[in-house]
Amino acid sequence: MLKHFSAVLALSIFLCAPHAYTQEDFSKVEIKAEKIAGNVYMLEGRGGNIGVSVGSDGILIVDDQFAPLADKIKAALKTLGEGKLKFVLNTHWHGDHTGGNVVFGPEAPIIAHDNVRKRLSTEQRIEVFKTTVPASPKEALPVITFGQSLSVHFNGEEIKVIHFPKGHTDGDSVIFFTGSNVVHLGDDFFAGRFPFVDLGSGGSVEGLAKNIGEILGKLPAGAKLIPGHGPISTADDLKLYHRMLVETTDIVRKKLAAGKTLAEIKTEGLPEEWKSWGTGFIKTDFWIETIHTSLSKK
Repeated sequence: MLKHFSAVLALSIFLCAPHAYTQEDFSKVEIKAEKIAGNVYMLEGRGGNIGVSVGSDGILIVDDQFAPLADKIKAALKTLGEGKLKFVLNTHWHGDHTGGNVVFGPEAPIIAHDNVRKRLSTEQRIEVFKTTVPASPKEALPVITFGQSLSVHFNGEEIKVIHFPKGHTDGDSVIFFTGSNVVHLGDDFFAGRFPFVDLGSGGSVEGLAKNIGEILGKLPAGAKLIPGHGPISTADDLKLYHRMLVETTDIVRKKLAAGKTLAEIKTEGLPEEWKSWGTGFIKTDFWIETIHTSLSKK
């Protein structure tokens, strides 16, 4: 129980940035850069993975972690290229992906789905963590928003930004670097671990599984994937993640139909195959409860 509480507390600090900065020690965080393919790199630090396009047009980043890490992120970007930051893309609204907006927003336009701006510009409540997230300042808000998709023609390739509704949240975007053959999935994809699905922000477990199935159908051969959290991945990794979503949801659905309580379902747990997936922020019990709540909303 204590481990479960600690994991949830840590996740709540992540998601509810920036007002939880005082609970995090960013001084020891190292920003690591890794070349993926073509023009695209990944920065890993504290929070969601950052995608980076570097080339003759300048620099574009996908997500920006936390404001206290901005100087370290800028230093890492300088090692990749001397160009100026031209665009910031947000995959969704959570603070571990948008906390740096307040620093990078004055430097470059922020692009995101309509619902990201709506949520960042107003107070939000993450009920599962009993936490209220204040509205972001004007300089941290997306200035270019879209409904279904848009394209950024940058560094010699088309960067397609596609919205997938009712997955991790109601404002998720997946970014396809079409020339480099790299795809950034944001928090629609937690590599090798159970995901956090923000039901209060319009997310849905079944919707997420549906979206991942659609994304798999759009992946070009040999594409390299940047997950919101976890290591650089492949289509096979995403297929396994999709199977986990479908199978664990089906298990809980059948037990609900059989009249079992949430407590009983938690006690019975999930198959051994998925045991290691509960070693991240989201433990097995929390994942079962998320599925249960999501299915009960139907």
